[in-house]
Amino acid sequence: SRRTSLRFTGQSDMDKLEMHQRRALIRVAGVGLLFPTARALAALKLTPGASEGPFYPVDIPLDADADLVQVAGMSRPATGIVSHVTGKVLDANGRPVSGAKVEIWQCDAFGAYKHPRDRGDISEPEFQGYGFTSTSAAGEYRFRTIRPARYPGRTPHIHAKITAPGHPTLTTQFYVAGDAQNDSDFLYRRVPEDRREMVTARFPATADETEQVIADYTVVIG
Repeated sequence: SRRTSLRFTGQSDMDKLEMHQRRALIRVAGVGLLFPTARALAALKLTPGASEGPFYPVDIPLDADADLVQVAGMSRPATGIVSHVTGKVLDANGRPVSGAKVEIWQCDAFGAYKHPRDRGDISEPEFQGYGFTSTSAAGEYRFRTIRPARYPGRTPHIHAKITAPGHPTLTTQFYVAGDAQNDSDFLYRRVPEDRREMVTARFPATADETEQVIADYTVVIG
């Protein structure tokens, strides 16, 4: 064409055409990197769900904040290894979900839930047992609690429920990496092997004078 802007001294018309095509392909590839396809965006696996179990609180306690270790009005903290459970809530495309409600509940260090169907009347009053928070703009959440304790017939775990507008509610359970009871726990064994890492995190085995952020669970909701 007379209007072509390709001028390469000493190159044949075929060389010019091939170079023009290569440049066009590079431009298209660059656009693809900037705007990934829907298939690439939907590559994240969803966090596996689990049953709510029988011990979700009948009545939400007055003190239901994200600190389960120190209950309002109690002079001492809860028994157990103080632990921080942190993480992010993402959607299936990997985008942070802000304003999601994250709830957790678990038994105390002696294996009792604050529930009338369990041993709620003898559960440790210094342990809150339930708490909730909302995710930040970056999808982050954080709880101060105790290392999950063993409950009769179960491996140590923390129940979690995530509720966010426009997304189905996810109820799941968080587990302790390396616990000897995991392999024999009937609910842990139901978690698909390729997604167990999503609900398993490491906790300290012994008490430490300093509190550390030691358990991180990134939750992916549909």
